[in-house]
Amino acid sequence: MKKGLLLLLILLCSRLVAQNPTDSSGQYPPLVRFTAEQDHQDMMDQLGIMKKGLLLLLILLCSRLVAQNPTDSSGRYPPLVRFTSEQDHQDMMDQLGIKRLRPGPNGNESAPDHANYDESLATPYPNLPDLLTLKNGKKVITPDMWWKQRRPEIVEDFENEIYGRLPDKIPAVIWNVDISEREMVGFIPVIARKLTGHVDNSEYPLIDVNISMVLVIPENVKGPVPVLMMFGRANMPVPSKPDSNAAPSSTQQLLTAGWGYATIDPTSIQADNGAGLTKGIIGLVNKGQPRKPDDWGSLRAWSWGAARGLDYLESDTSVDAKHVGIEGVSRYGKAALVTMAFEDRFAMVLVGSSGKGGATLQRRNFGEAVENLTGTGEYHWMAGNYLKYGAAESTFGVGNASQMKVDSHSLIALCAPRLTLISYGIPEKGDAKWLDQKGSYMATVAAGSVFKLLGVKDIGVPNDYNKEVMPPYNTGMLDGELAWRQHDGGHTDAPNMIYFIEWANRKINYNPGTQDRR
Repeated sequence: MKKGLLLLLILLCSRLVAQNPTDSSGQYPPLVRFTAEQDHQDMMDQLGIMKKGLLLLLILLCSRLVAQNPTDSSGRYPPLVRFTSEQDHQDMMDQLGIKRLRPGPNGNESAPDHANYDESLATPYPNLPDLLTLKNGKKVITPDMWWKQRRPEIVEDFENEIYGRLPDKIPAVIWNVDISEREMVGFIPVIARKLTGHVDNSEYPLIDVNISMVLVIPENVKGPVPVLMMFGRANMPVPSKPDSNAAPSSTQQLLTAGWGYATIDPTSIQADNGAGLTKGIIGLVNKGQPRKPDDWGSLRAWSWGAARGLDYLESDTSVDAKHVGIEGVSRYGKAALVTMAFEDRFAMVLVGSSGKGGATLQRRNFGEAVENLTGTGEYHWMAGNYLKYGAAESTFGVGNASQMKVDSHSLIALCAPRLTLISYGIPEKGDAKWLDQKGSYMATVAAGSVFKLLGVKDIGVPNDYNKEVMPPYNTGMLDGELAWRQHDGGHTDAPNMIYFIEWANRKINYNPGTQDRR
């Protein structure tokens, strides 16, 4: 072997012997060889200390389990019923004696069970309930007859059959200001407040309801300002620099016009699913038990929550509480219209792309159908009794939309004579035909008779809903207290916000910086 290689082997062997001493006698325990990390973990194991991440994860999981599964060791309260949407839906069908419901049409036009979009088949029930005829057949010819006789009839039918009625006793709400701070939104200085409305749960502590709302008021305007309450996520505004290239959001348009806005989170009031009906405000009042057929659904619960938000706004001196509006799009457009109809302190409403259950006629067979609303995905919006109109087999026979004593024109009429703007986009940009824009226009036309009876203007056309033709998009019908505009955008009301503001300012005589308001 070459001399250099021999010396290298001798050196390596000597180092191995030095680093790995052995005990051939067996008198001593073997030397343990840990890395630093292994030794550290061994000491943690001896002390019973978990890794920090695992410990935090376990704490989080435990806290969520406790929050989702409150218990009552005292036995004073009925246990909270935990249904899936399907179980709750079936429970209501059993209460009503419904054996089978008709399935709703498919929104996919290529599906074999797709919705109808043939206008010649869209009006199987062309005649709507007459808004100005009492149930005894007498004609309503004065505002007094409307307020004292006909309107209460319509409200009763909606509460019993469509949206449900509010319970006699609903717990009080106490509002707290969690955060109040000054921000800049573009060029506009604002005061933003994060608010929580805690609902008294002393009669059923197993359910907590905390309503989440944000209020944003411009500081560069004199005096109290009108406010538009908007259904959606209640997020504080993010400070932003002016951007002339970006289209202004709805909230930026409001602030620029000298309005404030509030965002209120519907899901903090009531869950948007059937499984949540034994929780939220509905579950709290029912003490965790399933609904009865005329109990309120999520739409009515959201409108109740908006009214509690208005309670707070009435206490804020920066808000012109006589000119607070309500707004929403899609399912929240339904909620905005329901709120305006039942909560008469709201002065105005912008109803965005609301479809069935909102401004669109329920009797129409075009796009979304009553049978979609009676299915497991949407039934929770409505009263349990609403399921009857989708019944294919039941103890009371077959149900359909023609049996309804009211329709969406009745809902719009309940808003009269307050400011009511019905908004849609166009299918080509994403406001789907499924929503049946024409059905909402027909309802708006029909509702105009009540606005006129009460001494204000409607959209300015005869009230023959079966003959009037919907105008081209971007046609503003904004002269009356009842208004209509279909913009050229998608499933949003943002393109109509500037028109809403101009229309409302004109109607309430609001000029930013002054206090000359009607």
